[in-house]
Amino acid sequence: MATGTLSDFKLYEPQIRGAYIEQLTQASRAFNEASRGAIAMTTESLAGQYRYESYFKSISSLISRRDTASTAAATALKLEQGEFVSVKLNRAVGPIDQTYDSFRKIASEAGPEQMSFLLGTQVAKGIELDQLNACVRSSAAAIGADAANVEFDYSGTGDLSTSALVQGLAKMGDAADQVVAWVMHSKVYFDLVAAQISANTYEVAGTVIRESAPVTLGRPVIVSDSDALVITGSPDNYLTLGLSEGAVVATNSEQIDVVQEVVTGLDNLVARLQGEFAYNVAVKGYQWDVTNGGANPNDTALATTTNWDKQVASHKDGPGVRIKTT
Repeated sequence: MATGTLSDFKLYEPQIRGAYIEQLTQASRAFNEASRGAIAMTTESLAGQYRYESYFKSISSLISRRDTASTAAATALKLEQGEFVSVKLNRAVGPIDQTYDSFRKIASEAGPEQMSFLLGTQVAKGIELDQLNACVRSSAAAIGADAANVEFDYSGTGDLSTSALVQGLAKMGDAADQVVAWVMHSKVYFDLVAAQISANTYEVAGTVIRESAPVTLGRPVIVSDSDALVITGSPDNYLTLGLSEGAVVATNSEQIDVVQEVVTGLDNLVARLQGEFAYNVAVKGYQWDVTNGGANPNDTALATTTNWDKQVASHKDGPGVRIKTT
């Protein structure tokens, strides 16, 4: 009978675990609160490469006119289910190698333990940035699958303006209040700030007053220089996303494994840190196209519009709108 020993377990440096958990907790609050829930981060153990979730479709013509003079047979309606599908993204951490000698040379009292703490913090920040980019990339692509209904093309007119934001919201019609946050490239953001500073400069008793905060119609702005927001050309065009609550969700679906070990047999002792984790990305009202997109997609596949299939009947029940500008 086999007997388990210490070597059968994965050992986590307390510095790695502590720094990682602290940073990831802060990141979760930033995702959920900063975007008013438009870009959300959750944690749930999910097996496999995809998550399938069924839902009941809206019934067309559920309410209709009743003819009080008719005795004809009524046409029966039925309940139908559709399916939302999120896709799992598998990620690696490192490996990172550092000699023990390098820590001695900088007179580090903590030695390789300092490496554990520093990397624990960086790993958490790196995961946050990776998930944010994946969420932006996926939501921009999915919204593009229904561009005729949800995109306001302002690219032939100029930079992003307050008027363009209004026109973007107008794509949602009477559901415009469902858009709770904006996601825009830094170039677009500062174009908007510059234009509004100029428009809101006025003089009171000989003193010039400038309002530098951009008017974003009561919605917070997430600034991201994700390449998913850039359409390369001459000149480049940019996408600004207006997202509804729960528009895109990153779910930490597998426990992160981070291991630090001592590597011997080399000219110098080496501290090596390596890890693995995974998370799922889901876009509101859409399913990942398992056949065309496949498992564990790269950035190009995530940003491909045809890999996201719309499931809801109305674009008002989707992730939101987008505005195209120069």
